[in-house]
Amino acid sequence: MANSSAPAPRTATAKIVRFHECGGPEVLKLEEIPIPEPGEGEVRLRVEAIGLNRAEVVFRQGKYVVRANPPCTLGYEAAGVVEAVGSGVDKGLIGKRFSTVPSFAADKYGVYGEIAIVPAYSLASYPAKFSPEEGTSIWMQYLTAYGALVQIAKITRGDFVVITAASSSVGIAAIEIAKVEGAVSIATTRTSKKKAELLSLGADHVIATQEEDLVKRIGEITGGKGPRVIFDAIAGKGVELLAKAAAPGGTIFEYGSLSMEPTPFPLLIALPKGLSLRGYSIFEVVSVPELRARAEKYVIEHLEKGDFKPRIAKKFPLNQIVEAHRYMESNEHIGKIVVTV
Repeated sequence: MANSSAPAPRTATAKIVRFHECGGPEVLKLEEIPIPEPGEGEVRLRVEAIGLNRAEVVFRQGKYVVRANPPCTLGYEAAGVVEAVGSGVDKGLIGKRFSTVPSFAADKYGVYGEIAIVPAYSLASYPAKFSPEEGTSIWMQYLTAYGALVQIAKITRGDFVVITAASSSVGIAAIEIAKVEGAVSIATTRTSKKKAELLSLGADHVIATQEEDLVKRIGEITGGKGPRVIFDAIAGKGVELLAKAAAPGGTIFEYGSLSMEPTPFPLLIALPKGLSLRGYSIFEVVSVPELRARAEKYVIEHLEKGDFKPRIAKKFPLNQIVEAHRYMESNEHIGKIVVTV
């Protein structure tokens, strides 16, 4: 039996987003449902803002690592106020504002809507000076970049770090993390259209991959050494070029598959260089309590200092969720796409 001492909901129903078949943005439907009660270990969040992630696009398409089984809710990140708690959850959380850390199964919970049922362990506080829109633009990007660059690669002063798809929210977070750790960031983007803005956001170098020779430019920037760390969201056949550019003993972190192509292992390049090609996801960080606590502390400290500044690319109201997903698929944005509720 769920326990709740929250104020009565404004209405007996709430709007949430679901899809009943996998496909394009148009499969997303705004539906009215009776307000659910949280179960054991869960809370109900009155959502104020939702942060969109590429993973949700791929989940909606039926191509994510966790397969959708429609009808489905979706969404990892929301900011809002706890209005009810289930059994086993501290009632002191009620009335407090949190954002959600992507730490639950995509096919079990979703946050797109006026309310969201989420596990209590997914809640995290964010700086009080931040708006809900900023609060929902923190965890996926900074924890994903932190885990690869700081926790595993331990980047340091003088390291060269290549960051592909650098205009994404995770890419921008990686640029900021490289800067605070003293590393030299080499951001990539398809055309020079986003170059000036990426430089203004802190990238040390920007390469437009459709206009420049990637391997040659990386060689010039690194003085022929190559980068020790490559943080790649694209995968596919482009991995071979990244391997050619990499330093001996370097690591290529594959955390996304924007290309949606098979990714070959570049064996003949990797052998003489001793390269590592490593799959990686945020769940390596958030699934281990000690690592998650350390990562959240790191992020909050740098947010408070102003080293990290969540960049919101564009805002959409909830009733324009289809347009928001279309905008994400256009790849025109720089930073986080946020839906307000």
